[in-house]
Amino acid sequence: MSIPPIPAHHLSAASQPQRRFRLLEQVRMRLRERRYIRATEKAYVYWIRRYVIHHDRRHPRVMGMSEVAAFLSHLAREGEVSASTQNQALAALKFLYEAVVRQPLAPSADIAPARRSRYVATVLTVDEMRRLMRELSYPVTLCALLMYGSGLRVSECIALRVKDLDLERREVIVRAGKGGSDRRTPLSDSCRRLLERRLRDGEAAYRLDRKRGVLTTGLTPALRRKYPRAEGEWRWWYLFPGRRVVQDGAGMLRRHHIHASMVQRAIAIGVEAAGIQKRATCHSLRHSFATHLIRGGTDVRTLQLLLGHSDIRTTMLYLHDLNRDGPGVRSPADDL
Repeated sequence: MSIPPIPAHHLSAASQPQRRFRLLEQVRMRLRERRYIRATEKAYVYWIRRYVIHHDRRHPRVMGMSEVAAFLSHLAREGEVSASTQNQALAALKFLYEAVVRQPLAPSADIAPARRSRYVATVLTVDEMRRLMRELSYPVTLCALLMYGSGLRVSECIALRVKDLDLERREVIVRAGKGGSDRRTPLSDSCRRLLERRLRDGEAAYRLDRKRGVLTTGLTPALRRKYPRAEGEWRWWYLFPGRRVVQDGAGMLRRHHIHASMVQRAIAIGVEAAGIQKRATCHSLRHSFATHLIRGGTDVRTLQLLLGHSDIRTTMLYLHDLNRDGPGVRSPADDL
């Protein structure tokens, strides 16, 4: 989609050098300057594009609160999206007007966040987890163990690098998780054998890749300047590398990690094959991790750190299963 740039006479002197960038390019620039993750960038660009198209491709600078309210009302009337998705669209438009157009939207009842219905997370029992694990094949089995045993999101799991594992301390270090923060979470003993196999097989494949000049992906320019050799080092290699090698804009061969959809499809097939009637997904394994820890006596503050929640109110949703004065943190995957 081609959206015209902001007219030069609408720009301040300080923003004149940016006039050559089109709107969506400016949105991406501002998001990356503020270190938003790629998933958020993709979602925000999508909603801003939808907003402009909905209003006959008029530029946001000549629109305002009434047009934003009309767009959100359209989403609500059509019943096209959930309340949380509607709020995501609102967040994208607020970012657009604050960071790109530089005309922040004033508080208004017409563009208030949609009221979200109470969500009850799907949680698998230990027996259901055993049945599911029997239906999965390697390496998805290891992904499932990491999501359930360490509370990882599927995006965090597939992006793990070799250096993020500490087998001696039985820890997984999640780098730049949701919200851009790092955290440590327990690594279950049941993962060790599969992880050792994964590292052994991965290192053999890595050596073949290095002979071909293949590099890894995902390192920021700042990291590449600080660690010039990192893209070719084993410790920076993905734990779950993809099958395909791609060529970047500079002509270099690179190997990315596997796609989340591969794991999601395998889990969905496994849930059905195991005869589990719940609507369980990859995220249900993370929910199960949190709920089983709560039942085992883990306090909510510790659980917040393990899950990487920026707001403790998100973690408080698991409090209905709280058992007080329980033992210390122990990975629930050890009971499999």
